[in-house]
Amino acid sequence: MTEILWAQQASWPILAVLQLLPLLGAAVVMALGERAAAVAIGRIVALAELVIALLVYRHVDASSSALQLAERLEWFGYHAAADGITALFVLLAALLAMLMTLYGMVRGLARPGQLMGLILLAEAMLMSMLSTVNLFWFALASLAELATAAYLIGHWSTSTAANRVLATTRFLQFQSVGVLLFAAGMIILAWGHADVTGRWSFDLFDLMKVPAQGRFQSAAFFLLFYGLAVRTPLFPLHGWLPNVMHRGMVSIAPALLLGVKIGIYGMFRFVLPLTQEAVVVWQPYVIGFAMVGVFYAAVLAFLQANLRRLLSFAVVSHTSLIVVGLFSLHPLGLAGALLLAVNFGLAVTVMLFMVGFVFRRTRTTDLARLGGLFERIPFIAACFLIGGLAIAGMPGTPGFDAAHLVLEAAMERFGALPTVATALGNVIAAGFLLYAFQKAFLAPHVAGENDPVLERTLPMEYLVGGVAVVVLLAAGFFFESWLTLIEPATQAMAARFGAE
Repeated sequence: MTEILWAQQASWPILAVLQLLPLLGAAVVMALGERAAAVAIGRIVALAELVIALLVYRHVDASSSALQLAERLEWFGYHAAADGITALFVLLAALLAMLMTLYGMVRGLARPGQLMGLILLAEAMLMSMLSTVNLFWFALASLAELATAAYLIGHWSTSTAANRVLATTRFLQFQSVGVLLFAAGMIILAWGHADVTGRWSFDLFDLMKVPAQGRFQSAAFFLLFYGLAVRTPLFPLHGWLPNVMHRGMVSIAPALLLGVKIGIYGMFRFVLPLTQEAVVVWQPYVIGFAMVGVFYAAVLAFLQANLRRLLSFAVVSHTSLIVVGLFSLHPLGLAGALLLAVNFGLAVTVMLFMVGFVFRRTRTTDLARLGGLFERIPFIAACFLIGGLAIAGMPGTPGFDAAHLVLEAAMERFGALPTVATALGNVIAAGFLLYAFQKAFLAPHVAGENDPVLERTLPMEYLVGGVAVVVLLAAGFFFESWLTLIEPATQAMAARFGAE
């Protein structure tokens, strides 16, 4: 019998439970269909998963850079482990999933039972990707999560049938290519490992012992990096996002895809350590594209007439800033990028939920048809504003300190001119987010004959927005604790590239 191993910090396979609990919950909820019990069970499972995520955070030794809580089944290819970065992203995923189950109960969403089951299924896949140290398991879970998101886009879209098909098709085209690229990259790495050892392996630790050489490493880097860049999304591989945001589901599907920056996490966990030489060679080009992406997306955001499309370009712009920090290969830049990704994920989810609440009332996200909303739904407007300011790096949010870490690393690595350019891009981003707030909530509304009567903010909307904003602000005020959690792992990774 194959032994299941776990570290001394936990007396039970906590990472396996983290992955299996939402999967079992999804199965139960799906079996119940649209019965009232399905909704209650979904909420309970999501809350229990958040408790498990807190236990993972508690059991991880924040002073160690090692992957801990190891669990392995050789015959099944299952190998999971966690460090401070895993614990941080797992907490984010569990929190966002719980908020989604609450958001799904706001009146107006069809088939809440089925929706609850799909949220739990996607959460299980996210937890698998965050805890696995096996490339094959990562790719398999990614495929399942993207398929779930595609189903949500196709069946809960607010657009016409033709637009729904267009959004789903574009999403599947881009993401299928991304998954295939990633799969090809991991096969190259496993093939190189087999040439040396005579045994195929997709395990992170096995592959690090036998690094790919020369052209094979460059090929693996391109395939893995571009495969993850598609889903991140990073300029110029972002073409699916504006269509999905504009014509697909308003909030939950985009939040599943953007709330947890799996692409950034995958780059740190797999691309940097497994293709180290290629990363150094291609670093200037990645940074160059990222800096262009900051400005390109910011300019396009100002040109948008639809709030959802504007947010899609905000995603691309700020993702580029995260990549600048990640590929600085500097300890401050790595830490800043990961914390910026977490701040960004929570902040953009807040904004998506608020846009969903606005759409439920107005049935539109066209900026020309909005306006005057602050007077009627001030709490929703304030939550949207706080989310936007957090993305722009408002003091008191994690984005403020994280962005400064990225810029400090950029200054040391790339000099003053690229850093100033990147900082200006962030200023422009703040401008278009404030522009969106002004147009949607503060600008005078031109009354029309068919204008709906705006409903006051509901208790569940207060709960969803309030919890998200409180967590966002609390994370900003206690930023040092999160930095301490991930610092050993980021410093160890930077040391691999000769940075201390």
